[in-house]
Amino acid sequence: MSYVVKQPWTSFIDGSWASGEGGRLVEIADPGRLSAVASRYRTSGAEDVERAVQAAARAFAAWSATPAATRANHVYALIDLWRDRIDDLAEATTREMGKPLAESRSEAMRAVDEMRFWAGEALRLGDRTFESTRPSTEAFTIRQPIGPVAAIAPWNFPVLTPVRKLVPALICGCTVVLKPALQASAASVLLMGMLSEVGLPKGVANLLIGSGGEIGDALVRHPLIAGISFTGSTQVGTGIGVAAAGRNARVQLEMGGKNAAVVASYGDTDRAADEIVKAAFAVAGQRCTSISRVIVPREEKAALEEALVRHAEALHVGYGFDDGVQMGPLASRDQFETTERYVRMARDGGGRILTGGHPCGEAGHYFAPTVVTDVAPGSPLATDEIFGPVLSVIPVADFDEALCVNNEVQYGLTSAIFTDDADMAHAFTVGSQAGMVHVNHGTSSEGHLPFGGWKQSGQGPYGIGDTSAEFYTALKAVYRMHRAV
Repeated sequence: MSYVVKQPWTSFIDGSWASGEGGRLVEIADPGRLSAVASRYRTSGAEDVERAVQAAARAFAAWSATPAATRANHVYALIDLWRDRIDDLAEATTREMGKPLAESRSEAMRAVDEMRFWAGEALRLGDRTFESTRPSTEAFTIRQPIGPVAAIAPWNFPVLTPVRKLVPALICGCTVVLKPALQASAASVLLMGMLSEVGLPKGVANLLIGSGGEIGDALVRHPLIAGISFTGSTQVGTGIGVAAAGRNARVQLEMGGKNAAVVASYGDTDRAADEIVKAAFAVAGQRCTSISRVIVPREEKAALEEALVRHAEALHVGYGFDDGVQMGPLASRDQFETTERYVRMARDGGGRILTGGHPCGEAGHYFAPTVVTDVAPGSPLATDEIFGPVLSVIPVADFDEALCVNNEVQYGLTSAIFTDDADMAHAFTVGSQAGMVHVNHGTSSEGHLPFGGWKQSGQGPYGIGDTSAEFYTALKAVYRMHRAV
C-alpha cells in the first residue's frame, strides 16, 4: 500500500508538509499485532501551532469571500479523488486502531455521502426574511463564517470525524486547523494530501500532528481561533469549554455517553438482542454511541439474556485484516486495562458474567465480548463510560423504573427502546434525557440528521446534519430602508 512510503508523516501547514525537524519521532503500534509498527510521525510543537493558526487567519478573508458554489466544487473534486483512495483510508484505519477492515471501509464510504450532503448545503446557507413594521424597509438575517476554527478529532472514527468537521467548515467559509488523535492520524494525513491535490488554496486547511497537551491546549487558547469543534471524552471536552469561555470562543462539543437500551413488552426478543449486540460491540465498544446498558423488567430478563449471550458468542473476534472478523482489538493498552478493571469490579460487586470477561488472543489488545447481568443501578458498571466491549444488564421492576434508571447517568447522548407498546414508546421518546432516541433499533445515526447530546454529553450546536452551520456561521440581522418609488 502506498501510504506507508512517505513516513514518518509530518504536519501540513500553509499548503506544505512540515520538515519535522525538532519534533519527536512517534511510532504507533498495531493494536492487533503489537510487534508491528502501524505508522510513524514527527510531532509538532508550539511554533507549528502558531504557523498553522496564522496561515488559517491569513487565508480566511479570501476563502470566506469565495462563492459558496466554488467552495462546494472543491468538495466535489475531493469526493472524486476520495473514491479511489477508500482502500488506502481503510487500511490505514485498521492498522492504527484495529477495527475490522469491513468497518473501516464502511466508515470511509460513508464519508462520501456526508461530503455530498454538505456540498449540497453550500447554496442553502441563506437565512430568513421578515416583514418589517416600518414602511419601505426590508428586514432579513444572513449568516457569515465565524473565522478560523480548530477541529479536534478522536481516534475511534479517524476517517469520518475529521470529514464531519472540516468539510462543513469549508462549505461555510471558515478556514481550519485540524488536530486528529495521535493514535490514528493517518486518515487525516491522506485527507490533507487529497485537498492539496484538488487545489484547495494554501492555508485554508492545515493539519497538526501531536498530543492534546502539546497541540490541543494551544489551539483552544489561541486568540485567533474563533471556535473549537471537539469530539472526545467528557473530561477533556468540559476543560475545553471552560478555556474557550474565558475568551468567549465558540464550542461544539460531542462528548461521552453511557447509552441504554430498554427492552419491555417486545415480542421479538431475538431481534432486540441482535440489534443491541451490534450496537454494543461494534468498534469493540469504543463508540460514544455504543449501547453499554440493557434495562429490562425482571420477568423478561431470562429470555433476553439467553439471546444476548447467543449473539455475543457468535461474534468472530480477531485481527482486522483476517476474513470474517467482526470485532477487532481495543485500540490501546489503556483501553484494554480499563476494560479489565471494570470486569473485576463487576465480579467484586456481585454481577454475574454470562459470557466473556477475559482477554482473548495473545498478539494484541483483544478482549472477549462481555455480558454482565444483575448490575445494580447507580453502580460503576451502570453509570461509568467504559469504552470497551462490556454490556451490563440491569433488571428493574417495570417501565417507570426503567426510565428512571435510563436517566440516572450524567450522560445524555443517545438511548433506545424496544417495545410493541406505542404508549410506552412515546413515553420513552419524550422522557429519555438524551439528544437522540431510537425506537426498535440500535443506536446508529444517519449523516443528514443532527447529532449531539444533552447533559455531560454535549455543548453547542449539534453536528453532522445542517445544524453544524449554526456553529460555523454567525447570525446577523439586517434592516435596509429604501426610498419609495
